[in-house]
Amino acid sequence: MNGYSTTQRPVGVRLQQQQQQVKISDDKIDEIKEAFGLFDTNKDGFIDYFELKVAMRALGFDQKKDEVLRVLQQCGTDDGSKIGIDGFVKVMSAMIAARDPVEEYKKAFKLIDEGGSGMITAPNLRRIARELGENISEDEIQAMIDEFDLNNDGAIDENEFIKIMMSGH
Repeated sequence: MNGYSTTQRPVGVRLQQQQQQVKISDDKIDEIKEAFGLFDTNKDGFIDYFELKVAMRALGFDQKKDEVLRVLQQCGTDDGSKIGIDGFVKVMSAMIAARDPVEEYKKAFKLIDEGGSGMITAPNLRRIARELGENISEDEIQAMIDEFDLNNDGAIDENEFIKIMMSGH
């Protein structure tokens, strides 16, 4: 027992305890470690404020200065000037686990819906397949739309897209 009640624990202690309970996929952890490695330019096992801010942005979190400084103070070195890979993995795991999946799906939908029509159409899917280097026939693209077009309007709207993503198709 450390003598702190749940409400009295310092923020850093609460953050560390919350992070210990976080479960994300091994692939996500590898992605976090890869981001750390890219920005640990001198390969000393630490990244500073500027590298941390860019690494967080690379993982989809555009944090304000005070938020980045708070991470360094709570999970970084004793002087709060840099963070090691273990601290970075804990912080980013917690942030990723706390994301709202519906909001993430909405962002993805907007990326696919290039023209902003509110619909994913065959040309949108064709473009995405091409960008990913996938060779998908016109029949396969149409079959994808037909399978998930619940209101039979010839395209996939945002609600249909979210249902697809939530169902794990």
